[in-house]
Parts: sequence; C-alpha cells; structure tokens
Amino acid sequence: MSLNPVTSTFVETLRDALPHGVIRKATPNYLEEPRGRWAGQAGVVVAPANTAEVAEVIRMAHAAAVPVIPYGGGTGLVGGQIVSDGPAPLLLSLERMRAIRGIYPEENAMIVEAGAILSDVHEAALDANRLYPLSIAAKGSARIGGLLSTNAGGVNVLRYGNARELCLGIEAVLPDGQIYHGLKRLRKDNAGYDLKDLLIGSEGTLGVITAATLRLAPRPAGEGTALMVVDSPQAALSLLSLARDHMGEGISAFELMHRAGLEFLTETLPDIRQPFAEMPEWFILIDVGLARGLDPAEALETLFGEALEVGLVRDGVIAQSEAQRHAFWEVREQIPEANRRIGSVSSHDISLPMGAIPEFIATAPEHIALLGDFRINCFGHLGDGNLHYNVFPSPSKTRADHEDQRDEIKRVVHDLVHAMEGSVSAEHGIGRLKVDDLERYGDAAHLSAMRAIKEALDPAGIMNPGAVLRRPE
Repeated sequence: MSLNPVTSTFVETLRDALPHGVIRKATPNYLEEPRGRWAGQAGVVVAPANTAEVAEVIRMAHAAAVPVIPYGGGTGLVGGQIVSDGPAPLLLSLERMRAIRGIYPEENAMIVEAGAILSDVHEAALDANRLYPLSIAAKGSARIGGLLSTNAGGVNVLRYGNARELCLGIEAVLPDGQIYHGLKRLRKDNAGYDLKDLLIGSEGTLGVITAATLRLAPRPAGEGTALMVVDSPQAALSLLSLARDHMGEGISAFELMHRAGLEFLTETLPDIRQPFAEMPEWFILIDVGLARGLDPAEALETLFGEALEVGLVRDGVIAQSEAQRHAFWEVREQIPEANRRIGSVSSHDISLPMGAIPEFIATAPEHIALLGDFRINCFGHLGDGNLHYNVFPSPSKTRADHEDQRDEIKRVVHDLVHAMEGSVSAEHGIGRLKVDDLERYGDAAHLSAMRAIKEALDPAGIMNPGAVLRRPE
C-alpha cells in the first residue's frame, strides 16, 4: 500500500479528535540525530497525553495511510527516529507520558510510562531502595520507550542483561490502533506467543510501546570501582575470568578502554582528569556491587594482588570515595563525547564471541591500514562482548576528507566481524543506517520471518517505514 503525507486536513482532524493532545510543527530538535549525519522531516509532531490518545492517533494514521515515526528521547545512533525522504510522516512523541504508575519494592517491579526519562526512573527506584540497572551515557535524555524499542544495552549488561531482560510486561498500541494490555508483573507466563519480546527491539516498526513493567534489583550493600592496566585485550579477558572466580555475579561492569580514548579526552575535554600519570595502551574499568558483609575495596585489592602476581595487570587504582568512583566513570562516559568532537569517519557497534575479541582487535587495524592513515579508538563492554570500534582521521585531516571512504571502511570492519561469527549491531539497533547490513549479513530464514511478521501486524506499512526492513517497492 502506498503511503500518504500529512496534510492540513489530516492535522485538523487530529485536533478535533485529540482535545488534550499537543500538536505542533516539528522544530529542529526533532529532526536531528546525535551524530549530525541525517536531517529528518515531519509533517507534524503529535504528543498525546495518554495511551487512549496514542491509540486514536494510530487508528487515524492507519485509516489515512499516513506513516508514523515513534519518537522517544532522540538519542538513537542508527537513524531509527529520523526519516529524510518519502511522504512527510506524523512524528509521534511520547514526551508527555512520563508517569511512574506504580512501584512494588517487594516484587522488584515498577510500572512506568514510555516517555519517562531514564535518570528519573533511576531516582524513583532509588527512592524505593531498589535499583533499575539499565544505564547508558544518555541517561539524562533517553526515554524508556526508546530504550525498549531498541533493546538497549549499556554498561551493566554483564550482570543484569539488556532492556529485554529487564522488562516483565508492556502496554503497546498495535498498527491498527488496538491496545495490547500486557502490563503484567509475572515472572512466569506461557500463555501463547510473547508479544512483549517481539515488540521490544522492533524499533517502532510493529507498534508503539506506551508503558512497561520494569524489573528492579536490590541495591548492593557496597559498591567499588577500580581501573587496572593490562598489557592486551587477551589479558583483560583473563582478568575478567579471574574476577568472576573471586566475586561471581558481583561484577556489574567490565569496560575495556584504549589509549586513544584518553588522547581524545586530552584533545577535546581537557578538564576531564586523567587517571594515570602515563597513558597506558590498554586498561579496564571494573565495577562491583556486593552483598552485606563483603567489602568491595578489599575484594578489588585482593583481585589486583593476585592478578599482579600472575602478570595480568601491571598498575591500577582503586576508588577510595564516591567522588573518585564518579571520576573513574566520567572517563568512560565522556569518551563517546570526545569521539563526537573529533569526528569519526566510520563508527561500529559490534559484538563478537568473547574468545575472538583479541584476534579481531589485532587483525582489524591491518585491514583498515590498507585504506589509508587512520586512528582507531576501540573501547566497550568487554564483559558481554560488545565493542565500539571507531575509525578516525589522522590528526592532520578531518572526517570530511574521508567522506568517500566511509562505506568501504564499514564494509571491511563488518566483513571481518561476520567472518568471526559476530554481529554488526550489538546494542544500537538497525534503524535506517544498517538496513543494508542486515540484508547482507542476516540469516535468510530470519529475514523471511521478520518480513512475514511485519506484513502480518502492519500490512499498511505505516509504522516507522524504512527502519529495520527496507520498504517494499
């Protein structure tokens, strides 16, 4: 079915149907994405006040064959929230739906609306002496609906899992306007197909998540953070294994960082305090949360001592205060901002079998060097195999000087990842940026099933057309 642009007549019909909805012209903040690679379009922005209004908007769009782009915090990095061509769409913002509908501390559950900002959800959980473990650098602007729609990961996946594992139930509006009432607080429910897990990670192509029951966790009695210098990614993996032997599931995060990240911070964010007198080639950040009776600092000291004895580490520092913990994490969390200021030629969100990571890190620069002189900043969530492998121009050049090489560099990196049985989309999703990659590297049966599901649930093709799956010709 062909789609139609938003018209003035359609907008007036919306106004009549949504007396409490906010309907306005799209301002630039809705039409830009964090890396500045795309500029979007929208016929109108609609911000409903509740789920019933979302359902009414979708029903009207379905009837008029108007494309709908669900919009959360706009922090996505693969263009899922940006459409630059085709009929001018309706941009459906969940920004007004921010309520915390209920907290159940004894059940470790919380019901929130999709527009709730992640940092606000963190605060609400802490007020109930609980923890919502999903954490990303954009926590001050990312919204729960967007995080679920992309199955976001972040720094605590090692211990707590992705967004999908941290969700017990959802409420959603399907492409024909029906409301799916799935806000259950159950740990066990085998009553048919799991629509929750289908809609999570679908990037708004199968419906609009309007609320979710989130899985909470007890707050660790004690937390600790350390930076440790390692000689190589292989040594970092061995250190992770040793840390698990010491602390089991008490390890919340295990982040690998390279010297390039520190150099970029020095170039672009000099106020960030460098953690080492001399920049190491490789180092890790380990964060632990332990139960009562266990001292995190003591546990980290014991780990460091044993790792030093067997040659896995050669330097390190253990945070002695919350301020120092925050300073360590600021180094990690500001690396993406430093990357943005330098300007990457090609950025890659990849995952690999953990045992293949050292070989990939050693091999990939050799392939990239055949294309020219580039700098590489490789960092990421080593504990779950997710690397952010970003290629930058040499200091004497800019990203614009290599614009014609972006696709070639991406192909080299992704071909190598695929050959090592990894994924070219670890935690950011497919969006519009990686549709070609999904077709190139995706399993044929998987793609066929995805297309069948899309056709079954959204035969009119109104939901985020062009994201994840290419629009049929």
